[in-house]
Amino acid sequence: MGTPSDRAPLAERVAELLAGDGPLPIVAAGDPVLRRPAEPFDGQLEPALLARFVEALRLTMRAAPGVGLAAPQVGVGLRIAVIEDPAPVPDEVRVARGRVPQPFRVLVNPSYEPAGPGRAAFYEGCLSVPGWQAVVARHAEVRLVARDEHGRAVDEVFEGWPARIVQHETDHLDGVLYLDRAELRSFASNDAMAERWAQATPDRAAAALGFELP
Repeated sequence: MGTPSDRAPLAERVAELLAGDGPLPIVAAGDPVLRRPAEPFDGQLEPALLARFVEALRLTMRAAPGVGLAAPQVGVGLRIAVIEDPAPVPDEVRVARGRVPQPFRVLVNPSYEPAGPGRAAFYEGCLSVPGWQAVVARHAEVRLVARDEHGRAVDEVFEGWPARIVQHETDHLDGVLYLDRAELRSFASNDAMAERWAQATPDRAAAALGFELP
């Protein structure tokens, strides 16, 4: 547990971020904060400031728009992330990717482990690596252990696209970007994605670009 003097800079940093209006600035790849394991949350932000920070993360995620956002992505090295996915996708995509709506949730000090042997590979992107996407093979099902913003225990199994979101955001808190896990031969600009690889699965991309799927 950090000392009061250790906690003050983090609280001050968050208070400074919240002094402005609108969405928070999102940190881009290359900033060291995205490559350092985030500090476990143990009360560094008093409840009112934590609530304001969580609301700012929600606003920023929705404005981006994205389906998840981790505190390091706004320059705050705390193990806090938010997720939400209205999943406005065609049925073909929903079925192929297991993408179903997820309500807004706050994950404090999350960790995950595989909940089954399956793996699934799909294109994904990141708000901190704007303009690009790549195929990432991830666990198809994970068990998430965390706390919510009120300190209540979370112990839940996620599968399909929600499992991917959970893994992506928790990885951010470990200093891991999706590119660290990506099939680099699949790396594509958003324009190339829209033109060539917008199918529900990356099978055609794998055949054309020369990489294997699990």
